[in-house]
Amino acid sequence: MIVSSVNAPSSRLIRFNKPYGVLSQFTAEGRWRGLKDFIDLPGVYVAGRLDADSEGLLLLTDDGHLQARIADPRFKMEKTYWVQVEGVPDEAALEALRRGVQLNDGMTLPARASLMEPPPPVWERDPPIRMRLNKPTAWLELVIREGRNRQVRRMTAAVGLPTLRLIRATIGPYTLDGLVLGAWKEAT
Repeated sequence: MIVSSVNAPSSRLIRFNKPYGVLSQFTAEGRWRGLKDFIDLPGVYVAGRLDADSEGLLLLTDDGHLQARIADPRFKMEKTYWVQVEGVPDEAALEALRRGVQLNDGMTLPARASLMEPPPPVWERDPPIRMRLNKPTAWLELVIREGRNRQVRRMTAAVGLPTLRLIRATIGPYTLDGLVLGAWKEAT
């Protein structure tokens, strides 16, 4: 029997610009808000996580196979992060990130790492990051193909550049383009 694709339900894929202080789940916990404060769509689930203290692109879908493909590191879907760090990286720090760095759970895969000059055009964070008057900051673009717990923060710390702010800009072909903070749109 042949089933017409016209009658087959189509998958939904949602792009969401997650603010600081929002969990990658619908239910709030403690001081952190949940996705239900922003997205009122039944049947969609997060495809990959983003910590409450990180911002940026989060994908949600109602398709379990797509959810697994996006979230599973075996598929090596690239993720681009904009990272504001304390200090200014030298070429040695950037090269270490490019080669891969040793973390307590093993070596990371090589990453693409570059200094972002000028800094990316991003929204103000609420609350603002902590700044030290005698310590400069810089923005890095870091592209990775893994998804270890707090990996980007641990990678920058390993090269002497603590992360102050972390924004995920892309997941594979999906971007933040056209999304204001706290907004969502269907992906095409």
